[in-house]
Amino acid sequence: MKIGILQCDRVREALREQGFNDYPDMFMERLRAVDPDLDFAVYRCLDGEFPPDPAACDAYLCTGSRFSVLDPDEWIRELERFVVTLVEARIPYIGICFGHQVLAKALGGTVERAAVGWGVGVSENVIDEPQPWMEDDVLRDVNLVVSHQDQVTRVPDGMAVLGGSDFCPNYFCAVGSHALSIQGHPEFSLAFTRALMDIRRGIIDDAVLDKGVESLQRRVDDDAVFRWMVNFYRQALASREPEPVRATPR
Repeated sequence: MKIGILQCDRVREALREQGFNDYPDMFMERLRAVDPDLDFAVYRCLDGEFPPDPAACDAYLCTGSRFSVLDPDEWIRELERFVVTLVEARIPYIGICFGHQVLAKALGGTVERAAVGWGVGVSENVIDEPQPWMEDDVLRDVNLVVSHQDQVTRVPDGMAVLGGSDFCPNYFCAVGSHALSIQGHPEFSLAFTRALMDIRRGIIDDAVLDKGVESLQRRVDDDAVFRWMVNFYRQALASREPEPVRATPR
């Protein structure tokens, strides 16, 4: 399976200097821990680089971003159009944070600056609608790192809400069997999360950051979510309808 990573941000230089990898590397490392045979291609969407054809990869993953889907940048609009193409072609797609919001907005949902403010640290969520790609002993309470101030406030037609919380109701979402979106960041280590919060002092209220740092003591279910992601890709590919057989003219 070849996964195209739609890169929508870069790790800040100050964090790279602390030894943290860039976002595509975080995903590749964690996904390969589940399936070492996975192949990857990285497309720097934030620089205007997109796959030459949706069929260039078997499946796609859209990263998070410091940018907002509400920003006017043309590359974000092009990304939305590309995601719509993937959904229409039933090419498997997983969106993380920004990528989650891109999917909802591109399909006609609403994304807004959340009235509840920034979500940082480890979030606690409940899976209300377990799916076949979740393991048999599916977690009903799923903890993941978050870092966002926008939220999907209205899901589009055809998008199902699989789970969430009072703080972020539309946290796990899916479109049919071929598009999955998650508000949290399974790729973020606790160390990276703490460092990211530290450099946002002065941007995010100290009380919010302090509470986020305290939440890092909670259990994090990132390993399970990466297994779900690989299972989702496999099942989505298996469920794609085959091309119709065309009779050869005689």
